[in-house]
Amino acid sequence: MSINSNRLFQLFKYAVYVLLAFNVFVFWSEETLANAIQYPHGVSLSEVISAYSATIDTAAWVVLLLMFELETHVLEDHHYSTAVTWSLHGVRFLCYVFIVYAFYGYIINLTFIFQAVPLTGVSDVCVLVSDGWSYAIDLDEYTQLTAANCGTFSNASAYLRFEGITAVVDATGLVDIRNLAWVDVINAAVWLLVVLVLEADVWLQERNRFEGFALRTSQAIKSVLYTVLLFAAVYWGFNGDFVDFWDAFLWLVAFVFIELNVFEWRQEVNESAAHSQITATS
Repeated sequence: MSINSNRLFQLFKYAVYVLLAFNVFVFWSEETLANAIQYPHGVSLSEVISAYSATIDTAAWVVLLLMFELETHVLEDHHYSTAVTWSLHGVRFLCYVFIVYAFYGYIINLTFIFQAVPLTGVSDVCVLVSDGWSYAIDLDEYTQLTAANCGTFSNASAYLRFEGITAVVDATGLVDIRNLAWVDVINAAVWLLVVLVLEADVWLQERNRFEGFALRTSQAIKSVLYTVLLFAAVYWGFNGDFVDFWDAFLWLVAFVFIELNVFEWRQEVNESAAHSQITATS
């Protein structure tokens, strides 16, 4: 029994999309656990974006990805009625609102990390066990200090606490957490630039103007942007946790699919134009 290579490719592509959608739940679970420490009195409406920035960001990106998939691969030219066009643009606009909102949340989180202050009078975190303190082992990841684990986190003689919460970290750990927070901000900003360029690609392709200088410029800019995103994924792989690395890797794969969609779309338009020209001259 032969396997249709195109069908296999499409199954693989949509499997990646499903995995990205599942990551919404993964990030929600992680942030919910972290929020028990960061927001001991509960998350207010104004704090939702800082408390669930990764969840909101990922959910909005998944919907945006599906919109790009529809526009660059699934829908044919005859499907584009006024209602369909405005619906696609409206949903994409809402996605961008939430993505920019989540980017703001990453900035808030970065600011929070930089507000850590020295914890005076404490040279051994084990003295904090009875007071319900936690240790920050990663960005948005805390473990409650107990008599059994308090000696395993750090050998430092000085610690810092995060403002407003009962969580501590040593100087080395704080540097790592700050770096991860910076990578979050940079990664989110670069992805915004990627979709800005991709929106321009789609706009030009819809008008049969995605050629020559516009095509070369787009490719050059996206090469730089995707390289930065790849470095971010590698950094998470070595210094963050597996979920961050895996999510970053999946998003790069997903947007390779979108780039291929645009490439195939462009080929189809060019072939159609060439066929029409041959028909007209024959």
